[in-house]
Amino acid sequence: MSNKISAVITGVGGYVPDYILTNEELSRMVDTNDEWIMTRVGIKERRILTEEGLGTSYMARKAAKQLIQKTGVDPDTIDVLMVATSTADYKFPSTASIVLGKLGLKNAFAFDFWGACCGFLYSLDVAASMIQCGRYKKIIIIGADKMSSVTDYKDRQTCPLFGDGAAAVLLEASEEENIGVMDSYFRADGKGLPFLHLKAGGSVCPPSHFTVDHRLHYLYQEGRTVFRYAVTNMSDDCALIAERNGLNKDNIQWIVPHQANMRIIEAVAKRLEVSMDQVIVNIEHYGNTSAATIPLALWDNESRLRKGDNMIFTAFGAGFVHGASYYKWAYDGSEK
Repeated sequence: MSNKISAVITGVGGYVPDYILTNEELSRMVDTNDEWIMTRVGIKERRILTEEGLGTSYMARKAAKQLIQKTGVDPDTIDVLMVATSTADYKFPSTASIVLGKLGLKNAFAFDFWGACCGFLYSLDVAASMIQCGRYKKIIIIGADKMSSVTDYKDRQTCPLFGDGAAAVLLEASEEENIGVMDSYFRADGKGLPFLHLKAGGSVCPPSHFTVDHRLHYLYQEGRTVFRYAVTNMSDDCALIAERNGLNKDNIQWIVPHQANMRIIEAVAKRLEVSMDQVIVNIEHYGNTSAATIPLALWDNESRLRKGDNMIFTAFGAGFVHGASYYKWAYDGSEK
């Protein structure tokens, strides 16, 4: 009888670009101001990858490189490299294959995972399944997005929301029980298409002079609708995961939500009756980095995490896609 294999995060690496785009600077570009942005979404500043010719793979590679250095893992033992992103370097090849090549991983395969803002959440679950079935031992998962590449800096509704960044985790097989990826509840709903999308550049609406002239290569969002769905779904998903696993405000150490809007995050905390001290938040400094938000939050707060901490991850994104997962932290972050 073989023991059940656990899938555990054994380290986190991250990277955010140096350039800081403040609300003050944004207010000189579009009709907005710091007070409006802070009360509506809670973002003070965001990081932007401004260097010419650098894309998502650059940030993903930086995060993975730091992860490899921190964990001391032998790159030749990595089985799989996954990049969760909606802003791939190219239509093809995959961003993951570029990162793999630059890192010099010799014994791994690589693919991109397209789950919008749920990309990291979903790919963590997929990677955990790959490990739990016994066929793979070590997987690097990177959430990375260069949202500035699809943000319309003439649209005052959306341009304050997004930033660039990447973070990576190493997921490993462990024989220790009751640790790591514990449970998940994920759903998708196709009716989200009209409310959050990037219209042009795909096979339905290939690039043309028309699509460029009409600014169809930028993200479009109907904010109110997306906000309403996000609050409902993230709250419901967290409540379901908590109930299913006997979790409550007394035994949940951390909620790690997708960082899209401070009011959404507060609504989720209220639903679970946890104090905001138990919620990991860094939206003020980075904005919405899409697939990178959750791993960046882990990276930023690693030193606060203790072995055995009960955590709920939750996200919502284009599709719509949404979900929550229960994760039990596997090491004392202060020692890394």
